[in-house]
Amino acid sequence: MKTTTHTLRKLKGQRPIAAVTAYDAITARLAADAGVDLILVGDSVGNTLLGFANTIPVTLDMILHHTAAVARAQPEALLVADVPFAAAHFEFPQVLASCQRLMQEAGADAVKIEGGAGLADQIGRVVAAGVPVMGHIGLQPQQLLNLGRYRRFGAKPAEAEHLLADALALERAGVFAVVAEMIEPNLARTIRETLTVPLIGIGAGGDCDGQILVCTDLLGMKPEAMPSFAHAFAAVGEEMKKGFAAYVMAVRTRKFPK
Repeated sequence: MKTTTHTLRKLKGQRPIAAVTAYDAITARLAADAGVDLILVGDSVGNTLLGFANTIPVTLDMILHHTAAVARAQPEALLVADVPFAAAHFEFPQVLASCQRLMQEAGADAVKIEGGAGLADQIGRVVAAGVPVMGHIGLQPQQLLNLGRYRRFGAKPAEAEHLLADALALERAGVFAVVAEMIEPNLARTIRETLTVPLIGIGAGGDCDGQILVCTDLLGMKPEAMPSFAHAFAAVGEEMKKGFAAYVMAVRTRKFPK
């Protein structure tokens, strides 16, 4: 059965939500078959598959390309696409047009927009137009150049109060869920208990309504670059390297093809 924003919201308080990123049809199909609830075509495609240093160079056309690939796998998981760097800050007609393309052209079920109370009005208008939106607070990778570094959020009382206000503003704007990235676990728990929509954590402790991880991290494809909060549930990178090496040796020794 296809997961919808409605069925995802109903999971709050029932069981934890399992979400992952995916950027291609094969990975999406495997993730969906494993039972994930939500697949995010994140702008993390930039610093995973595309070789960029961060997410900022990722364009709307890139997200469209990878979202369409994931959509072709026809996953039962809810398919969410990132609105990339700066795109949510344009005038409303352009923002809505970007969301429209992600849904109509690429096949996304919903979009994710980074930002808190400052973007709540914009997000509310997007939701009113019929676009389901997932919020994103805490560490916002699209703000990396302003931040100067990746860091944890919410340790200081003023910042914690600001983050809680962000979450509530997004809920009032009509988001169906909120991603909490690199937020202090105690604060994440408070936010989860305050919101009526699911809070999906990444590096925000175990008391969220669910978790999301980047697929290349959880599969162990590049362990040397994995964030400290992530965990490799497989060693796919090493197995791929072994497979390539075995192929090269078989060709060079004329054992393949037979």
